[in-house]
Amino acid sequence: MSQPTSDSQAEKIFQKPDVVARRTRLREFQAQLVERMQTARSGADTHTNLLGVMIGGSRWLLDLQTAGEIVSVGAITQVPLTQPWFLGLTNIRGNLISVIDFARFEGGASTPVDKDSRIVAFGSALSFNSGLLVSRVLGLRNVAEMQVAEMQAHADGGEHSEWSGRRYVDQESQVWTELDLSSVIQHPRFLQVGL
Repeated sequence: MSQPTSDSQAEKIFQKPDVVARRTRLREFQAQLVERMQTARSGADTHTNLLGVMIGGSRWLLDLQTAGEIVSVGAITQVPLTQPWFLGLTNIRGNLISVIDFARFEGGASTPVDKDSRIVAFGSALSFNSGLLVSRVLGLRNVAEMQVAEMQAHADGGEHSEWSGRRYVDQESQVWTELDLSSVIQHPRFLQVGL
């Protein structure tokens, strides 16, 4: 003879399909995102789909060949006698990665670390164990749907840096700039983290 179910057990039984449906939708979304990233990395859409990130108050576009894993900001171990923009080292899946506050590297204010902040590790194509602290990851952006903007000075009045590529204006009049990470890692100032 079966025992009568309590109200809490009945609630759990009726909630299961909703939980299962949410998990299924989440898995489908993750699979679609992975598929889109792999398609973009395969070559055909590499110059069309770029990863949009917010660094300081600027919107940047990263090539998927040079941008690697995106992780939440965890413990960063500071290294003494280094530049203020060199935040220190963090462990990402067993690899030590140097973390750079790119906004500060460019002479701007420090990037605050909050719930939206992420570290975008450099991709394996660069062979450089480093990552950028970004304010937010804004997802994939299709530059084919944007207009190319004229080259102009940065908001702080400085000239365009050598790692800044094309600038685009999206349909919401927001300006995006391509960030050439391979130029960044070759710059002498970036390579000299010690004081």
